Amino acid sequence: MQKYAGSCHCGAVRFEIETDFPELTMCDCSICRKKNALMVKVHESQFRLIAGEEALTEYQFHTKTARHFFCKVCGIYPFHRKRVTPDNFGINVHCLEGFDPAGVPVRQAVGAAMT
Repeated sequence: MQKYAGSCHCGAVRFEIETDFPELTMCDCSICRKKNALMVKVHESQFRLIAGEEALTEYQFHTKTARHFFCKVCGIYPFHRKRVTPDNFGINVHCLEGFDPAGVPVRQAVGAAMT
């Protein structure tokens, strides 16, 4: 397990995760297609919000189970609370400092078919 620091573009939201990157995920649901995020799933015990809770805004749709978070200042999507496994976060790996996704397997999640 490695520890990674992450942030939104302006730095108002900062967080840290621990993961061994077993895989990355691209989802085909309506919001994931539009934000084009590449995600890693981490359990809530492996996620720590360091700063910026007040800078986060939340967006929910459809079943209103998943909780998508965005920075109110710069608009970047750093993470979301997952719908099927709400004790896990989907972390946008493009927000992680020093992480190169090359070589990590990418799984295509079929979110569009979820009802």
